[in-house]
Order: sequence, then C-alpha cells, then structure tokens
Amino acid sequence: MSEFEERLEKVEARIEAACRAAGRARESVRLLAVSKTKPSEAVEEAARCGLRFFGENKVQEVQHKRPLCAEGLEWHLIGHLQSNKAKVAAPLFHMIHSVDSLKILRALDAHAEQTLPILLQVNVAGEAAKFGLAPEAVRAVLEAANASVHCEVRGLMVIPPFSPDAEKTREFFRALRLLRDRLEEETGTPLPELSMGMSHDLEVAIEEGSTWVRIGTDLFGARG
Repeated sequence: MSEFEERLEKVEARIEAACRAAGRARESVRLLAVSKTKPSEAVEEAARCGLRFFGENKVQEVQHKRPLCAEGLEWHLIGHLQSNKAKVAAPLFHMIHSVDSLKILRALDAHAEQTLPILLQVNVAGEAAKFGLAPEAVRAVLEAANASVHCEVRGLMVIPPFSPDAEKTREFFRALRLLRDRLEEETGTPLPELSMGMSHDLEVAIEEGSTWVRIGTDLFGARG
C-alpha cells in the first residue's frame, strides 16, 4: 500500500466514523481532495485510488493541470475568484464554492455556456481579512442567482477562523447550517450543499451537516 493509499484509508475511516456518529449515510458526504499546489501526478495517483473530486485555489493552476489529468474528474474552485478570471473559470470548473459577491455572480453568469453549480461563500465570523458575503447579504445574491441564466446556487460554503481545537469551529458550521435552513424557508430555494470542514475539523463539520469536506494536508501531506 502506498503512502497516499494509507492516508486515504485513514481519512475515509474518519469520515465513515463521523457519519455513523451523526446518524448519517456515508454517501451524504463527499470528499473533495484539495490538490492545490500539487502536481498533476499527485492528482493522477488520487484518481487511481478512486477519488473523483478535486479542489483548487487558482484558475491558472487548473488551466495547466487539467489537460494533464484523466478525463472524468471534477474540478472545484475553492479559492477567491477575481471577476477578470470569470471568463476562464466558468467553463473550466464543475462547481465554484467561493462566489462571494454579486459582481462575481454576474461575471460567471455572463461567461458560462451551460448550468454552472455554485456555492455562496459566507464570512460567518465577520473576519476583515477573509472573503465571503456577510450573512445578511446572502439572500440578495441568492435571489439574483435564481434570476440568472446559468448560475445555480446549490448551497453555502464557509472557512471558519482557524483553531487547533476543532470544537471551536462548531459555532461557525452551525451558523452556516441555520442560515441555509432559513434561506430555504424564506426563498423556497433548495440548498442541499454545505461545503465546510477540513483535515483537522471534519468530524465536527459532518456532525453539523457538511456535505463537502475539503481535505488537503491529510491526503497529500503538508504543502511545501
């Protein structure tokens, strides 16, 4: 068994145990392998091990990497997107987790050629240094997306303040879930996806309703 296979086995065991503890089906949570800064060879190895969903931070990196990798993989943007990169990003990614403004939404809608699944990134903690919509601004962007031609909001995403104590992220995951529930009720828009949880706090995220856990370090090792 390779080093990657060993890491994947451990991550899968954690996800399975977390789902079991939360009374959820394993298939209700998808593993997004965060391959940012990793070479195409690392993606290929992960794909050979059965992984299909890959998370990246930069449009340019995926432009280079995607043609070198197998067909049939899904590429998800999890980093901040500048509006001037929307023309390239719209056809390049299968889902964009980090839509954080009306400007980005409109740019993506203008350049997408088919339905583009997106998640709205919410700055739940109100951190000045982080991207994301303020919770009170999410509804307006959701309604604009509902009126758009190509962008389809599937749910919400959060990057909570980092804490080595995973339990301290719970309040932010819970706040995102409650915001999602309220938006569904107020707008009638189904929002099944919650992108939250990383290597150190995936158990708490799954307990709070995550459907996408974004795992980099525990799969690919520390970034150089």
